[in-house]
Amino acid sequence: MYRQVIDTAAEKMKKTTAVYQDDLRSIRAGRANPQLLDRVTVDYYGVQTPLSQMGNVTSPEPRMLVVNVWDQKAIPLVEKAILKSDLGLNPSNDGKIIRLIIPELNEERRKELTKLVRKGAEESKVAIRSIRRDAMDQFKKLEKDSQITEDDRAKAEKKMQEVTDNAIKGVDELCAKKEKEIMEV
Repeated sequence: MYRQVIDTAAEKMKKTTAVYQDDLRSIRAGRANPQLLDRVTVDYYGVQTPLSQMGNVTSPEPRMLVVNVWDQKAIPLVEKAILKSDLGLNPSNDGKIIRLIIPELNEERRKELTKLVRKGAEESKVAIRSIRRDAMDQFKKLEKDSQITEDDRAKAEKKMQEVTDNAIKGVDELCAKKEKEIMEV
């Protein structure tokens, strides 16, 4: 009975960690990465369309991204969307493709990015702890409804804490890895 609650909570924690990992991909660390533009959406005929659905994003050089937009008329829209994003990139086009030069990160910007990474990690941990709290409440309810014993509840809470600790450890590892990537010159 309580195993189902633990499995559901563990699955939610995995999803929370995956969302944080996706967020980290869009934080640039001085190298060009096509996933950097994953969160950019373009106002295309009145619909917010992800950039990945409007063209190919490639990285021909370590410090350059090239966006090959399928609809040539949409190039100004894509440029505007990139400028509006919080990436701090200046697009330039030659009428066919958009080039984005990734500037070197200065020390101040690196520190800002690490703060952003830590903030995201903390938000993920809060979400994980909230999932744990909900599971603990479910265990108490099951015990109150006489569906599990007090011993079962204690075992379930201990197991839930282990699952929570592992999820938080995973988030911490992702955070440390990204911080290291950002701070290396």
